[in-house]
Amino acid sequence: MIDYNPKDWFTFVFRLHKADTVRKLLPMIVAICLYSGLVAWLEAEVWKLSDDSRVKNISMLHSLLGFVISLLLAFRSNSAYDRWWEGRKLWGSLVNNSRNLALKMNALLPEEDRESRQLYRAMIPNYAFALKNHLRSQFKPEEFVAAGGLEAQHLDTTRHVPNQLASVLLRRAYSLQKQGVLTGEQLLSVNAELQSFTDICGACERILKTPIPFSYSVFLKKFIFFYVMTLPFGLAFSLGYFVIPAVAFVFFVLASMELIAEEIENPFGTDANDLPIDGISQNIRKHVEEIL
Repeated sequence: MIDYNPKDWFTFVFRLHKADTVRKLLPMIVAICLYSGLVAWLEAEVWKLSDDSRVKNISMLHSLLGFVISLLLAFRSNSAYDRWWEGRKLWGSLVNNSRNLALKMNALLPEEDRESRQLYRAMIPNYAFALKNHLRSQFKPEEFVAAGGLEAQHLDTTRHVPNQLASVLLRRAYSLQKQGVLTGEQLLSVNAELQSFTDICGACERILKTPIPFSYSVFLKKFIFFYVMTLPFGLAFSLGYFVIPAVAFVFFVLASMELIAEEIENPFGTDANDLPIDGISQNIRKHVEEIL
């Protein structure tokens, strides 16, 4: 995720960064410029259309469709941002619940039970790292801290790794209750945080595995394409060769909105504007180790 100063207008306008849509769209913008110039040349030099040509009325169609495409893009952007923000709230909940679980286990576990304290000290952050890697369809054993006889190679990476770690945490909690270390009321208190881990994982998977409907995404891309490709025919009458930068700018605005929505609709990846879940996982490990 890009860290920036929202008040620095000069930097935003004149600096190109990795996530800038200008960089991604530049080849297509050049192609649109060449296409617009060709249309303007054909109308002026080859076809020699008069000012009363009906082709000029195409601009009326663009005026009508411009409102429609703006509504579609607004809906697309809002839907993508809602998914991004929901993902951020879920990871914020994971941070809070990890701290709460660490605080409760620190208060409930006796100091002499070093094994249980070490297990929760390692496995609570391990769950955050496992969830992060699970959402990215990867597994990084170097991020796993061994405890309680469980090491990275003991995990079955063909199965749901976060569930395996949640099972370890839950089994130890029930084992402590059977041993009399925790009472029934204390177990119920701890169980709320343990259950929330799986709830958060399921909610993140829902965002990840439910993309924007394919037909809607395809229709919007086709709409933008045909809207821009027909734009020079009407504008060339009034703008002449100035239609080249005009159409390029319209394409840049419309396509950029779609690109931004595509990038943030899956907030758990490694794109420049995705959630900083690597840093969040590191913070969870840091805070849990401070508590326990």
